[in-house]
This record gives sequence, C-alpha cells and structure tokens, in this order.
Amino acid sequence: MSSAPPQLYASLLVALGGGIGALLRYQAGRGLTYVLGPAAMMNFPWATLLVNVVGSLGMGLLAGWLASGGQGSEQMRLVFGVGILGGFTTFSAFSLEMMMLMNRGDHTSAFIYGSVSVMAGLAALYIGLIVMKLFHG
Repeated sequence: MSSAPPQLYASLLVALGGGIGALLRYQAGRGLTYVLGPAAMMNFPWATLLVNVVGSLGMGLLAGWLASGGQGSEQMRLVFGVGILGGFTTFSAFSLEMMMLMNRGDHTSAFIYGSVSVMAGLAALYIGLIVMKLFHG
C-alpha cells in the first residue's frame, strides 16, 4: 500500500481509532470513579486531567516515533494520532501543536494560540450555556 491511503480507507482507520479512543476515555472515567469514589470525582475533574496528560504523553511518543521514520507511519498517524488520541483527548493535538510552534522558535504564535484556544473555548462554552438557558429557561 502506498504511503498515503485512499480516502475511504483513511476515514475507516480514523473512525476505528476514534471509537477505541472514546471507549478508553469513558473507561478511564469509570475506573477513576471506582478507585477515587464519586465524591472525589465531583470535586475535581480527575478523569479529564488524566486523559489529557496520558494523551499528551501518547502524542509525544507517537510524534517521536513518526519523526524517526516509523513503519507504516501514515496509517499509524491516522489510527493512533487522529483516531485513538483524537477520540481520547483533543488536548494531545493541542499540546503537539503548541510544542511544534515552540520548537520552531515561534513563541509569540505559541502564546497567542494557547491563550486564544483556552479563552475562546471558555467563551464559546459560556455563550452556548447562555443561549441554551435563554431557549430552555
């Protein structure tokens, strides 16, 4: 198979990986709730913290492997990077993009990207809550 898989095959790889990643995220939350108890989970977003850190570690390992010329790298990127880690946490992609900007020495863009991502994401969520409250009082 060529280095760039056909679009349908690539989409199936991403979908398969995404399903696995989403299931892993769900099970991480269930597992932490079992270990820490429901009260601890209600007081702090432990599951989200865990998947963000583990996902970022996974993205670093994958990016390093791919950069070293790993076999089947496009398929691996699609299944693991876009699919599994994308379904597990998008924070891993955010972390990779931030590190790429910093490694290029583009610290201004990294700061802007990080700041705007967090602030715009929070603002968009808040706007969504307000809109839904207006319509569903």
